[in-house]
Amino acid sequence: MSSNQSHRLPSGGLIDRSASLNFRFDGKTFSGFQGDTLASALVANGVKLVGRSFKYHRPRGILTAGSEEPNALVELRTGARREPNTKATTAELYEGLEAASQNRWPSLRHDLMAVNQLFAPIFVAGFYYKTFMWPAKFWEAIYEPAIRRAAGLGRAAGVADPDHYDKAWAHCDVLIAGSGPAGLAAALAAGRFGARVILCEEDFALGGRLLSDGGTIDGMPAAEWISRTLAELAALPDVRIMTRTTLFGVYDGGTYGALERVNDHLPSPPEHQVRQRLWRIVAKRCVVAAGAIERPIVFAGNDTPGVMMASGMRTYLERYAATPAKRAALFTNNEDGWRTVETALGAGLQIAAVVDARPDVSPAHRSLASKSGFPVLNGSVSAVDGGKDGVRRIAVSLTGGARAEVEADGLAVSGGWNPAVGLTSYHRGRPKWQEDIAAFVPDGAPPGMVAAGAANGAFSLGACLREGFAAGAQAARDAGRSGKAGSAPVAEDEAFSLTPLWHVVGKGKAFVDQQHDVTASDIELAHREGFESVEHLKRYTTLGMATDQGKTSNVAGLAIMAAVSGKSIPETGTTIYRPPFVPVAIGAFAGHHRDENFHATRLTPSHHWAAEQGAIFVDTGLWKRAQWYPRAGEKDWLESVTREVKAVRGGVGFCDVSTLGKIDVHGPDAGAFLDRVYINTFSNLAVGKARYGLMLREDGMVYDDGTTSRLAEDHYFLTTTTAKAGPVMQHLEFCRQVLFPELDVQLTSVSDQWAQFSIAGPKTRDLLREMVDPAEDLSNEGFPFMGAREVALRGGIKARLFRISFSGEMAFEISVPARHGDALVRNLMQAGKQFGVTPYGTEALGVMRIEKGHVAGPELSGTTTAADLGLGKMMSTKKDFIGRVMAGREALVAADRQVVVGIKPTDKASRLRSGAHIIPKGEIPGPGNDQGYVTSVCFSPMLDQWIGLGLVERGRERIGEIVHAHDPLRGEDYDVELCNPVFYDPEGGRQRG
Repeated sequence: MSSNQSHRLPSGGLIDRSASLNFRFDGKTFSGFQGDTLASALVANGVKLVGRSFKYHRPRGILTAGSEEPNALVELRTGARREPNTKATTAELYEGLEAASQNRWPSLRHDLMAVNQLFAPIFVAGFYYKTFMWPAKFWEAIYEPAIRRAAGLGRAAGVADPDHYDKAWAHCDVLIAGSGPAGLAAALAAGRFGARVILCEEDFALGGRLLSDGGTIDGMPAAEWISRTLAELAALPDVRIMTRTTLFGVYDGGTYGALERVNDHLPSPPEHQVRQRLWRIVAKRCVVAAGAIERPIVFAGNDTPGVMMASGMRTYLERYAATPAKRAALFTNNEDGWRTVETALGAGLQIAAVVDARPDVSPAHRSLASKSGFPVLNGSVSAVDGGKDGVRRIAVSLTGGARAEVEADGLAVSGGWNPAVGLTSYHRGRPKWQEDIAAFVPDGAPPGMVAAGAANGAFSLGACLREGFAAGAQAARDAGRSGKAGSAPVAEDEAFSLTPLWHVVGKGKAFVDQQHDVTASDIELAHREGFESVEHLKRYTTLGMATDQGKTSNVAGLAIMAAVSGKSIPETGTTIYRPPFVPVAIGAFAGHHRDENFHATRLTPSHHWAAEQGAIFVDTGLWKRAQWYPRAGEKDWLESVTREVKAVRGGVGFCDVSTLGKIDVHGPDAGAFLDRVYINTFSNLAVGKARYGLMLREDGMVYDDGTTSRLAEDHYFLTTTTAKAGPVMQHLEFCRQVLFPELDVQLTSVSDQWAQFSIAGPKTRDLLREMVDPAEDLSNEGFPFMGAREVALRGGIKARLFRISFSGEMAFEISVPARHGDALVRNLMQAGKQFGVTPYGTEALGVMRIEKGHVAGPELSGTTTAADLGLGKMMSTKKDFIGRVMAGREALVAADRQVVVGIKPTDKASRLRSGAHIIPKGEIPGPGNDQGYVTSVCFSPMLDQWIGLGLVERGRERIGEIVHAHDPLRGEDYDVELCNPVFYDPEGGRQRG
């Protein structure tokens, strides 16, 4: 045993003394053993001060030994893995663990913020509401910044989390929460019935309170019974036991949330393993065997380091062989508290006194006191004298009015037990008050859920085993299983008696919620100020709103409110819990969906080649598209894009447009179908030709645009915008199946089947002739503008060729099966080398489309009509189509609608900004005279200035007018001219070649 573990017992416990572990707390090195938690290791090293309270910065120690801990919150790990507000009581010790106290400066022992205790008279319930209301102008300048600096406890890492998280599904017949006696008995019964069982235990060891309290089951020690039970469960084929897994939420349809801390017990997860896994478990039935939580008694100084829950003290003694005190006292109002005395005496501790609030103490306990030489005081602890280094003296108010003092360095407190009703409350199930145990028990649990054992208010070992076994068997039967469960485990029913005691009046602060520094006087103040409702009490005082969700404080707070309001606790009522039962990291909820994995990533056929060229990529929906291809010596993106545009306009370039949506339309009624979904006619389109088309929504607004080619009498090939590929396919399927089921037509999405490249520029034919079989006629006569047909490439591969231009240059789009996409782009580069071929990205594509006046996403915003876009003449008057009637609504054909126009600054040196508002020249900018806005902008290499498209009120009537562009976001104002949206080659001669 390491020599510095001054409070470690020489033998006993469930720790592995052969595996010594070194760890650091606040920069100081300590040692512990495998099987310790951080809290038990600190106890074993005599550390009592572990933190500072939230509001008053009072010294705080370890209160409990489980996930209900309100005080021992630490920053665990360092660097990118630093995690604040980790409960030391649940943090499993490992070699090299690094922990630090929080909410203190400059150190834990010497915290300058402890000066807050001097202002305690004004830091009462509602302090923030009352203090920071006046003067109002101070809120943003002074109050809010100060509150934000003071808020919170620990520090987040501030950098990206290096670990990975996972999400998984599981299905079972019976889900069991907790592996105490009730949980293990339920698993035995359900497993024997042949049910598929999942048992979740938040601890790293199985057994629950049996690990601390022991007992005899089926005539054998509890440890042996646990071992035999686990062996039997392991032999059952459909029983799964998950340790380090907390059931934290109950959701609709029998779905439960569970967090598995897969590798939190290691310094870092092994390679390719996750840190935590979030499980969604679908269960037909659920047995909650989560046990009960021992509750404190509220008295002055009850937050002093060294004051500990009685069950926590015996856990440290029995399970971890660590002594929280050398000379301990007990304050109890129930029979169970005396078990801590027996455990402490067995561990060799000295008992200073037992303060029992009940009028009668059993002869057996008085005999034990007499035999062991400690006094039994009938009364209540009224105050604790101590500080950073722990308890020194305890003041006792004796029954009858006398007072006594007890010298002790530790105080164990037991105010009774509260069943863990959190999980059973999640579907608005309000617990009910049970008088004999003075606690709330489950009532109206979510469908398919039942509580058993201590979670249901049965506190004896025998009752826990019986209830758990019966619940497991019934759950298996309800899930449709049949079998033989055998006999239930047998144990004695220990006596349990309790005299409720919630608050001992005395001088000094008496804390109810130790995590949020809520005192008994805060509750009394809330009552005086009219916040008597439990919901108002909770929010006004922040009682139960900390990370522990009031597990140790809620019932005591309700009892104090009941006392001051003259009501019973059931009449006062109770709040209910909400998920998660314990804190869950956001990373666990996200799983793999973060950073580049936030959503699926789709790569174009030329992606890897483009990456080799050093392309800069942009996310367009799920796609990664090459935005531009920088070259050495180019100082910024604009220089690269300008080069690419000039290369296309003066020679030849290509762009990967595989991301366009592609849909095959087959069937004898294919043309008629397209007539109904497009505003223009496609049934008369000749085979081997392509046509631009526009779709409307049912409300008459433009939905999407694209080209459609007729490859055969009954075969059309339709393209959509990249963003609308999926929605358009859904829309067309809806039209086919619901609106026009009488038409014989079939739709197939082929977006991923074809790699498609746009080749543009005056040397396009020269490049294509190097790629296409010489027998193919690519002349203007042999392949006219808007032609479309299948061609053979050199080497025999079949391709589709479309003479379509989005750039305003002579251009073709070539499609090959996607598996040939990478080869095609490399061949384009090789064949085009002699012509100076240049790859260009989406930015250059955007520049050329704006120069040519083509509308795109910013103009197809869902608020524009075909007429707004200058395409009103495309709307056929000889047929019906989706949106035709609604497009004729009065407001959609009004003369003052905002329509597409070109926009350019009057000063060629000025930069045009997208989003700038168009205001009449000389007018003051404002909603009343806002006449439109700039939708798309670019720097035009052909015009050597910034240009753009915009939606402007009566824009086509105002060509040549000078207006004002107002950009409130950037604080810019300048004059612009409204002009023809086609800036470059308005006659279209270049694209017709």
